Amino acid sequence: MAEIVQQRIENRIPEWEQLERVGLFTKKEIKATALEYKLHRLIISKVDFIAYIQYEINVLELIKKRRSRIGYTFKKEEIEFSIISRINNIFKRATTKWKNDLQLWLSHVAFCKKWNTKGQLSKVFSSMLAIHPEKPAVWIMAAKSEMEDRNSPESARQLFLRALRFHPESQKVYQEYFRMELLHAEKLRKEQKELEKAEIDVFPLEIMSGKLAEVVYRDATTKIQGADFILSLLNIAAIFDFTKELQATIIQDLQGKYADHEVTWDFMARRELDAAVGEELQSAKGRASDIARREERCCQVYEEGLNMLNTGRLNAVGNKNTCNSTQRATQHVDSSEQAAAVAMAATQRHSQSVAMWCLALQTLLDLGSGTMGKIFQDALTHINPKVHMNAHTHTQNWYCKSRPASILGLRSAVRAVSMDIKEKYLDWSYRVGGYKKARKTFTSLHESRPFSKAFFTRMIQIEKEQETPKMTNLRDFYERALSEFGSTDDDLWLEYIREELGPRGQPENCGRIHWRAMKILEGESVERFITQYTLLQTGHI
Repeated sequence: MAEIVQQRIENRIPEWEQLERVGLFTKKEIKATALEYKLHRLIISKVDFIAYIQYEINVLELIKKRRSRIGYTFKKEEIEFSIISRINNIFKRATTKWKNDLQLWLSHVAFCKKWNTKGQLSKVFSSMLAIHPEKPAVWIMAAKSEMEDRNSPESARQLFLRALRFHPESQKVYQEYFRMELLHAEKLRKEQKELEKAEIDVFPLEIMSGKLAEVVYRDATTKIQGADFILSLLNIAAIFDFTKELQATIIQDLQGKYADHEVTWDFMARRELDAAVGEELQSAKGRASDIARREERCCQVYEEGLNMLNTGRLNAVGNKNTCNSTQRATQHVDSSEQAAAVAMAATQRHSQSVAMWCLALQTLLDLGSGTMGKIFQDALTHINPKVHMNAHTHTQNWYCKSRPASILGLRSAVRAVSMDIKEKYLDWSYRVGGYKKARKTFTSLHESRPFSKAFFTRMIQIEKEQETPKMTNLRDFYERALSEFGSTDDDLWLEYIREELGPRGQPENCGRIHWRAMKILEGESVERFITQYTLLQTGHI
């Protein structure tokens, strides 16, 4: 082992001599490291490899900063390229031993991208795909790298085709393949526009019009059925301004093959609602009239779909879109009182619509109405919070601004509602009354269980936002949070340790926190904590 390590150290001598000769490092700074020896022990640890890689990356960063400081830009081949090559070799040795560690592979990919080693990047992806062909995300990442980093659409296309052999029914692979072909066509169109100035035609019109993307679409829809999937491809095509014909083809297929699907009717109704407003409609009255007309047409499409399908889900989606159009209508009426009347009338018509009650609450809040608490109670009367939990989720911001409503939410018997309201109420207190009011709110609520983790982390964030954050307060907040979630939340312990390692903390406290975490954590949280704590100690995270 010693001979191998010595040989590798001696191979670095020319690199060290160059560093000393050009003045980037001093003679005292250049010395052999013991990290190489650790990689040749009988029992090799992944942490040793990570520490060695991090050390070499730190050296690279230091050389980069010193080059910038002294203005020296030469001898990169003898110095940086040598270090980068060594880091790639260490990564290769690590991924050969721990082939199934995807995070290790991705770290190598990130290094290659940062230091612009494009040739090595392709080799890393090739090796990774040989080990992990069952992961569609890896194929997509490799294809995107060929397209974006190496500007090679042909290589990206080949990778997508290979991916489809392994995953012939992967929606994500087809979606990204479809997107890649459209991006390629758009790029060719831009290049062709520049070449047209010199009266040169280089690229075939079929490719620039997106015919390859249409081929991908045809193949995808024969392998994968479903209106949702077709709509996802349509949404991708709609991003590009040269795909009008392709979009028309997709819409025609959607209406022809899936006329009995609620998603199709929802899409058709949305098209009516979101149709562009004519340029001639300049007045507020004209725009409000146009919104009313489109809302009427949207409702007609939904009613036609309901008659054909008779599904409650489509009815719920229709109510949501009606709420959107009602909101736009309230913005174009002549007075705020009329806006309130429109919103309240809508709640009578759609009393089970969560979004409609949210709109009414917002409109009354904007008017400064004192009936917020009563409207909130009416909403809870019509909508059972145990059935429609998102009723509270959507209206929390408004509850907090009305004291009667906020008190109702804080005292709610529904656990999730009470926790979310506490978090929003604390946030609102800080926005309205500043740090002192937020501390007062936190103190008044900290004994009123149940809590969410976000309630404590928001208070920690508020403390950090102050001009001079107090570490004693941060410790108090972390201790309160750990008393609630310490047995299962390993991330919370790590955040506490990072805080102590920071400029405000006391690093000597980390050992005590680590001991407590090991004693309190349960199940898989212990293993995750050990791994993350080790990486934190080595500077990898």
